[in-house]
Formats: sequence, structure tokens, C-alpha cells
Amino acid sequence: MSETTEFPRSFEAALAELEGLVGRMETGELPLQESLAVYKRGAELLAYCQTALKDAEQQVQVMEKGLLQPFTADDADDA
Repeated sequence: MSETTEFPRSFEAALAELEGLVGRMETGELPLQESLAVYKRGAELLAYCQTALKDAEQQVQVMEKGLLQPFTADDADDA
């Protein structure tokens, strides 16, 4: 397995890759070094997914509190 630290294209892509890695590890057929590399990549993907979910949760909280207002041209003039 080649080492990669590329960020996934999306949350869904990260989750799909993570599920694939878990499946490979569950077979128990990976050599030790490859298992370590897969585990490392899985940890990176997990952190990415957790951050994406946290960001989405914060956006939902902002929307629920009504803090988002529609942008109007008058708002730009005030800035």
C-alpha cells in the first residue's frame, strides 16, 4: 500500500475509503507493515470525518438559532 496523506474529496469519499480499509483489516490477511499503514490512513480519515461532522453540526446550530440572515446589497454598503 502506498502512503498517502491526501485529503478526501468529500466526507462521503472519506467514509467510503475508511469502510474499505476496515474491511481489509478485518480479513486479518495484511502483513504487519501494511496493517500499520492502513491503520494510520484510517486514523487520518477518521479525524477528517470527525472534523467534517463537527463543522456541519456547528452550521446547523447557527441556522437553528436564526443567526444567518439573507445577504442584501445594503449589507455590503454598511461594511
